[in-house]
Amino acid sequence: MKLLFVHQNMPGQYRETIQWLIARGGHELVFLTQRRDAPTIPGMATRIYKPHHLPAKDAYGLSKVWEEATGAGFGAAMAARQLERDEGFRPDVVIGHTGWGELTFFKEIWPDVPILGFFEYFYRAKGGPVGFDPDDPVSDHTPFLLHARNAVPFANIQTVDLGTTPTLWQRDTFPVSFHDKMYVCHDGIRTDRLGPDPRVALGLGRLKRDLTRDDEVFTYIARNMEHTRGFHIFMRALPRILAARPDARVLVLGGNDVSYGRKSDHPGGLRAEMEAEVGDAVDWNRVHFLGSLPYSSFCQVVQLSRCHIYLTMPFVLSWSLLESMAMQATVVASDVAPVREAVEHGQTGMLVDFFDPGALADQVVDVLANPGAYAHLGPAARASVVERYDFLTRCLPEHLRRINSLVSAGKQVEV
Repeated sequence: MKLLFVHQNMPGQYRETIQWLIARGGHELVFLTQRRDAPTIPGMATRIYKPHHLPAKDAYGLSKVWEEATGAGFGAAMAARQLERDEGFRPDVVIGHTGWGELTFFKEIWPDVPILGFFEYFYRAKGGPVGFDPDDPVSDHTPFLLHARNAVPFANIQTVDLGTTPTLWQRDTFPVSFHDKMYVCHDGIRTDRLGPDPRVALGLGRLKRDLTRDDEVFTYIARNMEHTRGFHIFMRALPRILAARPDARVLVLGGNDVSYGRKSDHPGGLRAEMEAEVGDAVDWNRVHFLGSLPYSSFCQVVQLSRCHIYLTMPFVLSWSLLESMAMQATVVASDVAPVREAVEHGQTGMLVDFFDPGALADQVVDVLANPGAYAHLGPAARASVVERYDFLTRCLPEHLRRINSLVSAGKQVEV
């Protein structure tokens, strides 16, 4: 089969699927992306496209996202046309993310080529991160701005032949009219490569010895330290946790940027803002900000952890939560709908009120003080992820079945 993947930030959600297809052999794969530093993947051709147009900084707010999406979409479509004209590549199926508009005009290039589109999120004024935090109230214009962003999924549900979304919560952000054209299936977690490691050891620059499972370590991980992922709540819980557990250390992974939601007004970002807020109440010698680490080091951090904190407003579930569960982490997470879909309170993790740093601190302290009482959570969490989100046995077969439904029998991928 000839497959064209489209994602502005290659490889995105398709990392594992691409690697599996390459290892299986017999397919011609091309990836179309904006990413100029895209990784070289042996067995796959990468082609870079430029957006045809970018909106001005002062573009009209209600149409700015659509303007950007059409610029990306036209640039991607022209690159697809050039791909066939110059290289003779015409895909049997196109697989891509709909969120940035890249797929919008593909039916104008290949009317009869089926498209499988990834639908990540539909913007609403209620039920998601917007307006969730009472300290960050929405303006009268916010519902209009959010709904205007949805011009992109509204256009793309008409463009694709089939849509996919990773979780039920994400599907339900979309209008019911979308649902008949969408199926729910996660990207998949490589649970065959993830698991606990009782012998794990990790060196830190300021310590003279490696940390091991004998140390009392708890962790917080997010792509970026931001409000949407509850970094401010975590920091407000730190003084109480560290005071109650004088031998504990915390490892914090994440960049100092913003992926989702509002930025801090502090010139040093939210980390600096929260460091100033908690001040001397924290023993900073036991707080280790590790930044963004390679994946192998991320796994070591989780495997070291006696208690892993995962916080989020109601928003797209992080891969890191499911990966941590696959490594049998004892998870304390925010009690919001997308997390409840993956974590059952008291069975596969512990859930706490997102807005209550005291409750978060007390739960983490209890996990650290009484590990035996929570020893069942990690193995149960792993079993749940293996059953529901495993890439090889659960997610890949479903995605391949759906891809095969779009093409003739002679072109299908063997499941």
